[in-house]
Parts: sequence; structure tokens; C-alpha cells
Amino acid sequence: MIEIELDGQKVEVTEGSMIMHAADKAGTYIPHFCYHKKLSIAANCRMCLVDVEKAPKPMPACATPVTNGMIVRTKSDKAIKAQQSVMEFLLINHPLDCPICDQGGECQLQDLAVGYGASGSRYEEEKRVVMHKDVGPLISMEEMSRCIHCTRCVRFGQEIAGVMELGMIHRGEHSEITTVLGDTVDSEVSGNMIDLCPVGALTSKPFRYSARPWELSRRKSVAPHDSSGANLIVQVKNNKVMRVLPLENNDVNECWLADRDRFSYEALNSPERLSSPMLKHGGEWKQVDWQTALEYIARGVGEISRDHGGKAIGALVSPHSTVEELFLAQKLVRALGSENIDYRLRHAEFPQSEGVRWLGTSIASLSTLQRALVVGSNLRKDHPLFALRVRSAVRSGAQVSVIHDRDDDWAMNIAGKLVVPAGQWVQALADVATAIGSEKGQKAPLQGNATDAAKAIAASLMSGERKAILLGNAAAHHPAASALLSLANWIAEMTGATVGYLTEAANTVGAQLVKAMPGEGGLNAGQMLAGGLKALILLNNEPEFDSAAGAKARSLGQQGSMVITLSPFKANLDISDVLLPIAPWTETPGTFVNAEGRVQGFHAVVKPLGETRPAWKVLRVLGNMLGLPGFEYESAGEVLADARGAADVDQPLVQGSLLSNKTAKAAWVGSADAKPVSAPIYQLDSIVRRATSLQLTADARAAVQQPGQPQAQPTRATEVTA
Repeated sequence: MIEIELDGQKVEVTEGSMIMHAADKAGTYIPHFCYHKKLSIAANCRMCLVDVEKAPKPMPACATPVTNGMIVRTKSDKAIKAQQSVMEFLLINHPLDCPICDQGGECQLQDLAVGYGASGSRYEEEKRVVMHKDVGPLISMEEMSRCIHCTRCVRFGQEIAGVMELGMIHRGEHSEITTVLGDTVDSEVSGNMIDLCPVGALTSKPFRYSARPWELSRRKSVAPHDSSGANLIVQVKNNKVMRVLPLENNDVNECWLADRDRFSYEALNSPERLSSPMLKHGGEWKQVDWQTALEYIARGVGEISRDHGGKAIGALVSPHSTVEELFLAQKLVRALGSENIDYRLRHAEFPQSEGVRWLGTSIASLSTLQRALVVGSNLRKDHPLFALRVRSAVRSGAQVSVIHDRDDDWAMNIAGKLVVPAGQWVQALADVATAIGSEKGQKAPLQGNATDAAKAIAASLMSGERKAILLGNAAAHHPAASALLSLANWIAEMTGATVGYLTEAANTVGAQLVKAMPGEGGLNAGQMLAGGLKALILLNNEPEFDSAAGAKARSLGQQGSMVITLSPFKANLDISDVLLPIAPWTETPGTFVNAEGRVQGFHAVVKPLGETRPAWKVLRVLGNMLGLPGFEYESAGEVLADARGAADVDQPLVQGSLLSNKTAKAAWVGSADAKPVSAPIYQLDSIVRRATSLQLTADARAAVQQPGQPQAQPTRATEVTA
């Protein structure tokens, strides 16, 4: 540790730190633009000049290393005059358009100009003009004359996102930030550049000119899409969600946000929202009141239960639903005498697991991994925020290996790669296990061929210390998911790695915790999608897009069964008999459990649209109308307490004894035509599918909708021991 004196205060910092780091530790603010704690040091704005004793001139705090006994003054006349001079230079070419700038009210330059700027300028020359650029549907670069060349956006792309999509060309007053070749900015985390921009050069295209920052209310929430559980600030005006920004949480999302979480709010205000209950009468949809719709359902479900028994009723529920909603859905189905409930809509195998499948480690630990093997995932698109952490680990020397059926660009160095058809993943993993076994003197549970590629992956996993084997969405949905997990556990045991699932949805872990899966004798999602039930409840999902059945799910409406859809949108019109408008995540209180088992509750940030009601209330009332016991809840908090049982409701992480990625003996090697269903980045759920700007991105245009063909059947069995 090194001790310096900062504005008369003694501060201890680690050797190699900069003056800015010491100031952060001491709580002293030094004005700056280009410096950001998550980015490399550029030292090109010079706003952070400070007075260092014995230095001949003011020094940049962000780029000046501390030395023992150094004396720094941030408020001396020398420092203040230097900062004022820099501000004068920055404002030479800056346009005077604060009244119409989207950044007005939250602009760093505007704020610092008040403290360090003069009332007038000595420069009378014409200001320069920089031509606007069209870089896609998410980021607006219409006013690049405002740019002060801090290069935060450039460094973010290069260091965090892994793709240097923006760069600075030319020199002097001709310098400008651009895509150089006129390309679009297509990164899945590109919206973070908007947050990083300290002026109004990069702004949100969907939010552009729609509200002023001081008009917006700010409310905390949790991202409803992938399993990272990113913390959010939802900004609201006139009971309408206007913008979504990240809330810093170093244990979860740091200060970043995926574009999927940032821009999907557009769907909440779309014309496809369902605002009142609807019944299909004579082949046509009619709007009805809640009493009529609920009585229709209660009467129909009651008659089916009496005539055919509870086993004729089932529910397909979305893992994007809250803990409270999933708990009440399974409680309702089971109270009717049925075990037919499942959240695993895209799965092809439905084993009984010993515990709750989860990440196997903390999210934060992904940043410090030294070795990793990812099976069945395009990590960059499936889990953008996890990819940021793994990319950070790779930049620090970690080795990442991949087994997948596509050679995707992960925007990071990949140490080992096995690109084989999905039907050969078990064999590929067995090859790696065989290579490890030959080195360890152990017999692999399934003998394979120790190919050169398998040996390279094995050698990587046998070196280093902190290691993880991560199974992606496609591996979880695979017809041989249990065999993959069993082999992964054996490899992990041999190499000292952890094993975990990246988990697909916002509440995949929560769905398992509340047992939104079939019990003994119950039908799984694949069996229910095949038809045959007399009554089917669809909670927050569209089987045609959210299940392995794909287009074949349309036949559910042709089998004479009663299909009840609970959705925020006008969904499942072809197959449903009744539509109930339920509140999306912004209009209901609830709880999500992310991949690491972190329990995160949130409140409604706006009032429900029209006649929309929170799904937990709808399910509670249905239970009451059907005369079922145990549906006397007054709040979402009571539902959560019941769902968690004896567990401490306030405990932030799920009890470790409930989590397990172990598996029983698995049997199946595979088929070359096995094609596990994995949703493209902007087709993951009903909300992102309806977000206009996201659907205009390059990723959305390039994505090919899954055909929804049935999964290949096992061809031969081979025992795989756990």
C-alpha cells in the first residue's frame, strides 16, 4: 500500500493506482469525462487536471500513478484554472442546443460547464459541423457535432463488448467518431454506449424526443428476460414506461445492460396489448367483462373436472413468469387433481432431477474464471451479460473452450473448439472425457476417441485453478440432456471444475423451486403439446413460438379442448377459447430467481393497462370460483411466503441444499439429426418479439425462426454413470 496526501487527507491505495483511484477511495470528486471505472485509461479529455506538488504543470488525475508521500491538491487555484481552461477548449466547437438536446438535464458537460465554464467565450470563429450517421435502430448519432472525443464508446466496444464497431478517424478539429465504413452498430450490448456518452452525441433512438429527464419518475425493477436478473431503473411518465436503464449491482450486472432488457419496453406500449378479457363466440372474438370470462372458465373447467377427472386438465407455464404466478398456477392445477404442469416448453427430455438446476457458481465468479467449457450455447447472444464477464476473464488470461453445432463469433479468443452436429455432442463430450481419463488413469463413463481437438480441450481443463463447465440453452433442451450433464459431472470431478446450467429464462430456477413441473403420473410439456387434454391453461406463453412443438402447436385449437390463455398480449388467437389480460413485469409485483439462485423482488412501476390484472390475482380468483381451498391471499407477499415455505423470505440467495446439478444414470448417445430448440436473441419471449426497434436489428433480421420440428428419438442406449 502507498500513502498519499489528497487535499490534506491521508489516503492509502495499492501500488500502481492512479490519483483518480485515490480520490474515489477518499470520496473526493475530480471532474472528468473520458475516465470510467470499467474502461481503460485514455487521458484524452484532460478535465481531471490536478495540482501535484513539485510537478511543473497540472497532471491528469486519471493517468498519473501515485507515489509514496505524494501531495495532491484538487481544489487549488492552479488546479481550478487548469480545469477551467480545459472546459473553455471543450466548448469551442460544442453547439448551443441544450434546450432541444435529449441529454439535457443529465449531461455531464452541462453540469461541469456550470462550475468550470465562463459566461462567454473568447472564440468567435464558426463552430465545426460533423455529419450525422445512421448506425441502426437503437442508437442515434444525429448530433455528432456535440462529441467531445472522450472515446468511451470506442473503448467500450473494444474492451467490454469485444467488437470495435466505433472508432475515431482524422486528427485535430477534423476528428470524428464513426463506424468508418458506414456500417451499423450491431452489438447485443450496444445501448451501454448511450449511458457512457457524457454529452448528447449518442442518444437512444426509441426514446429520442419523447420526454425530458426531469419529467420522469425513476423506479427500481429486475430484467424479465434472460437468467442474469439484471437490476434496472424503469423511468415512467404519465403511467407509461418511457425508458429503461441499468441499476448498478456488481454482484449481478455491474453497470451494464443487454439491449434486450433495455429496449424491450416498447412492446409494453404496443397496439398488440390485450386490455380486456375476450371470449371466442361463433369463431369471432368478443370483448367481455372479467366476471363473464371467469365464470365461463370456472364453469367449463368444473364440468371437465367432473366429467373427465382432474387429469384431463393441464397447464403450460412460462419460466418468464414470476415465482408467485408459477406457484399459484401449479397449486391450482394440483388442487383440481392433476399433475399436468410444466415450464420446460422447449425441452426434448424430461428427467426427474435431484435438485434445482442452476449456474453452479456465482455470477460474479465468471469474471475470475481461469478455465471454462461451454456446451450448447452461443454465449454472446443467449446470455449477453454472462458473456461480458467471461470476456473479461479471457482478457485476464482465461481459456474458454466450446462444444456447439455452429461456429459463432463470440468476440473473444476461444482456446478450444469442437463444432459438431447437436446429435454428436454426447460423443464430443465423451471424447473430451476419454482424453482426460487417459491422462488421469481413469476410465471414462462413455468411451470416445481422444481426437486432437478433444485433447486440447482436456489439456485446458486440467490446467489452471478456477474452472467451470457451463451447459447452455441448447444443451438443456437436448434429447440427451441427462447424458450431457452426467458426462459434464464426471469431467468436473476429474478436473476440479464446477458444473452449471446457464438457464434460459428470467425465472427458470424459480419455476423449479415452486415445482412447476409434473408430479407422479403427470404429463410433461411435450406430452401436453401433443394434445389430448380437455382443458389447457397457457400462462404467459405462445406455444407456436415458445415451445419445441413450433407450428404444430396450432393443432391444439382443433382438438375440441378448452384452451385458456393468460397473456399481456393478443396471443394464441387461433387456438384459444378465452383470453385473459395479465400484467407484464412492469405492472405487477413479483419475484424472479436468477441463474445463481439470487431471489430478487420488484414492485409494479405503472398501473395495469385498461382491464389488465396481475396474473397472481387472476389465478387466486379462479381458485376461489372453483371452490378450491388455500386461495385466500391478500398480497403477492403472502403468496411468496407460502411459496418459500419455511425458508426465510428475506434471504437473498436460495438455500444451497435445494440446488443440485447432479444427475442419475443417463442413457443415450445420440442421433445425427437431433436439433434442440434454442430461441434467437430477439425471439426469446412474447415481449421481445413485439419490441419494434429490437426487431429491426441485424440480429433479428438474421435470425431464422425455429421450424419447431419434433425432436429426434433416441437410436441406441449406452449406460452413462453419474
